[in-house]
Amino acid sequence: MQPFSLDPSMLATIGGAFYPTGYSMVLFPKEADALLVGQRLIRDGMGAEDIFFLPPKTILSQIAPTVVQADDPLPSAGTEGATVRAYTKLALEGHAALLIKTHDSETAERLMEVVRTVPYAMAQRYRTLVIEDL
Repeated sequence: MQPFSLDPSMLATIGGAFYPTGYSMVLFPKEADALLVGQRLIRDGMGAEDIFFLPPKTILSQIAPTVVQADDPLPSAGTEGATVRAYTKLALEGHAALLIKTHDSETAERLMEVVRTVPYAMAQRYRTLVIEDL
């Protein structure tokens, strides 16, 4: 598990909102639960380099600003802006997140089996042109 740093490849081509294709973002009310899930995923064989930890301040400083850019001059036509605003609201309430590389549906399902062992607020999988609720 590694700290998160926003990479330009994690932004939508049009508008520039946060859109990390090939990853899933999961938000947890408690940072401890996010860290626990990350550790369990690594224990179960997922690569530590494929899991990023995002405390609330990181969501607010790196991800939240991407929606401001995406909504200028017009609001985003897709759901990526609304999704980032939901992350921002949860981060303001103290939620932490994990961003996990999810190569395929099987990986996403294995991820959610572990996530469902603790309380979580939101889980989204970013695919090409689709943000999927997990």
